[in-house]
Amino acid sequence: MPENETIPAVIVFGDSIVDAGNNNDIRTIIKCNFVPYGKDFDGGVPTGRFCNGKIPSDIIAEELGIKDMVPAYLDPTLKTQDLITGVTFASGGTGYDPLTSKLASVISMGEQLNYFKEYIAKLKAVVGEDQTNFILAKSMILVVAGSDDIANTYFVLRARKLQYDIPAYTDLMVNSAAGFVKELYGLGARRIVVIRTPPIGCVPSQRTLGGGIERECAEDYNVAAKLFNKKLISVLNSFRTSMPDGRYVYIDVYNPLLDIIQNPKKYGFEVANKGCCGTANIEVSILCNQLSPSTCTDVDKYIFWDSYHPTEKAYRALVTPVLQKVINEFF
Repeated sequence: MPENETIPAVIVFGDSIVDAGNNNDIRTIIKCNFVPYGKDFDGGVPTGRFCNGKIPSDIIAEELGIKDMVPAYLDPTLKTQDLITGVTFASGGTGYDPLTSKLASVISMGEQLNYFKEYIAKLKAVVGEDQTNFILAKSMILVVAGSDDIANTYFVLRARKLQYDIPAYTDLMVNSAAGFVKELYGLGARRIVVIRTPPIGCVPSQRTLGGGIERECAEDYNVAAKLFNKKLISVLNSFRTSMPDGRYVYIDVYNPLLDIIQNPKKYGFEVANKGCCGTANIEVSILCNQLSPSTCTDVDKYIFWDSYHPTEKAYRALVTPVLQKVINEFF
């Protein structure tokens, strides 16, 4: 980073990719606060992270030298210092479409904003209004969502398929995402990083459900993801004119993750179409548990931990190269 510049905190919104345990104590089946989740995390503790180890928000905070991990806002052991250096409001199973969180009984993006407002009030009580405004303006605000809308709400559950074709549904998602970013801006956020939706049709569970007998990538899922990404970048670019004192960084994980999946050996992986947990074709959340048929012996060979979420090693391969791009765009 340039001299005399700082990123005091990482503040996170979104879905299971960056949920550090907010789902643990709410009434939903979308949980993972049990083994084998977390087997490589801080002594093998299952915290509610949908991974074997650290998730992207943890890796970013670690790489920036802020702290080792970003805790869940609803963690009952949350410390005052964590408010100052950042928390995650993310909830596994949520999405930009309000129906997505209802179907999964998880915390909606709108509810995450309400928690953010509560957080701001707590922060003011700790460090005062001026320092709070500084933290909000200078921190990295990370937003990760969209995969559950496409994979679950639209394709698997077909809850929107009769109402919308893919172009219309991606319009709904983009409008919601744009409204979310505007709300963040209105609350004082100025450095906002939005993560592009990945090639969701190539994750193991979607191969199983939509990839035919050969379990190929489900291309209709990927077409939807690419269309959403294209529309979202256009909207974010428009914010540079309408809200010019903000920085809006759009990170492509679609192509890098697709390259890892298509060329696993280049990145030190061996298994690209199955997860480490269970049969590796369908298990995720409550289906990936200590009673699952098996868990792989060498997780570093796998791109995916369960049938939906990458391993810590895969996350590091994705996050580390793009972080300098984010810094460059901020400053």
